[in-house]
Amino acid sequence: MDIEKIEQAYMNLKDIIHNTPLKFSETFSQMVGSSIYLKYENQQKTGSFKVRGAHNKIVTLIKKGAPPAVIASSAGNHAQGVAFAASSLGIKSTIVMPKSTPIAKVAATEEYGAEIVLHGDCYDDAYKKAMDLQAESGAVFIHPFDDEDVIAGQATIGFEILRDLPDVDIVILPAGGGGLLAGVAYYIKQLKPHVKIIGVQSTGADAIVRSFSSSEYVTTEKAATIADGIAVKIPGTMTVSLIQKYVDEMVTVTDGEIAAAILLLLERDKQVVEPAGAASLAAVLSNRLDLADKKAACVLSGGNIDVSFIHKIVEKGLVSRGRQLKLRTVMLDKPGSLEKFASIASKCGANIIMVQHDRLDADLNINEAILHVNFEVSSPKHGKELVQALEQNGYKVTIE
Repeated sequence: MDIEKIEQAYMNLKDIIHNTPLKFSETFSQMVGSSIYLKYENQQKTGSFKVRGAHNKIVTLIKKGAPPAVIASSAGNHAQGVAFAASSLGIKSTIVMPKSTPIAKVAATEEYGAEIVLHGDCYDDAYKKAMDLQAESGAVFIHPFDDEDVIAGQATIGFEILRDLPDVDIVILPAGGGGLLAGVAYYIKQLKPHVKIIGVQSTGADAIVRSFSSSEYVTTEKAATIADGIAVKIPGTMTVSLIQKYVDEMVTVTDGEIAAAILLLLERDKQVVEPAGAASLAAVLSNRLDLADKKAACVLSGGNIDVSFIHKIVEKGLVSRGRQLKLRTVMLDKPGSLEKFASIASKCGANIIMVQHDRLDADLNINEAILHVNFEVSSPKHGKELVQALEQNGYKVTIE
């Protein structure tokens, strides 16, 4: 890896990809007491930064002699990036996707011109199938992150950040396989070594965090997170090596914190950002980072969130921010009991959005029922006030 390779990648991409904005956010700056800038890579072609690495890799291959075809395995952004890049360069592409891939993502990848092969139940199954097809066809496999040309393409985000915000102090990026974080960290550290680079992973998929803290290459047995774009059990060996050398800090965020960041981006910034793309902002809002008096750039790496999944994310975000409250209580199973309970909630200004009765619990008396209730409240303080009011009226409340 060298600076010239990354600068050449930028030249390969500059007339192809969108020049995504890097903008100061008054809202998030006020929330954390520092200067927060957002790099809107969720507005990139194909909805993700992945097209940078895919396009640069295929262009580089063409310069060395056009490949007969390319092949990749992916359930999401890399699939669309490779399909778009190959189609725009006149190269046939095949994408192997797990059978569990959402129909919308399969359709989007197909619309970009790829031949789709559905195989297996997870990424590892799809990867093995792609390797078999590659051996049979002679197509070139495009790795999603552990490839120097792919890393160089992702690193062009670092080029744009330094161009648009020369006095940046901190750059915060999500990490799954590590291509984006490794590339941007390497590029920025070559030109401005004082700039701090922070990588973010989900607590449920933290192989790079473990590798970073132990100074060894570490994989995990599972990757369980809503941030499917960074749900990687086996990160790249090349990327981990670069990250250990050039990244200053690695942190984790919970799924609840990611969901809350997505919700804030929807409400305050009118941006649709996928879970992996919101991880960097989630780290900022968690107050785990020292950002005092600093200019920090957060990379929102993608916006390809499944529409059918958005309501789940919004609901989880509302719960994480104390805007929804789920509780249970026991009440007499007789006419008027629910009306009395609801009137207390009404006086507190809480909105009941779901009610469920359970009359079959073994510990209940014959004339009792367990009531599970979801409330919409304005804040955690409002939720506490509701619970206090219910308890003052004789209800024993358990928050679920």
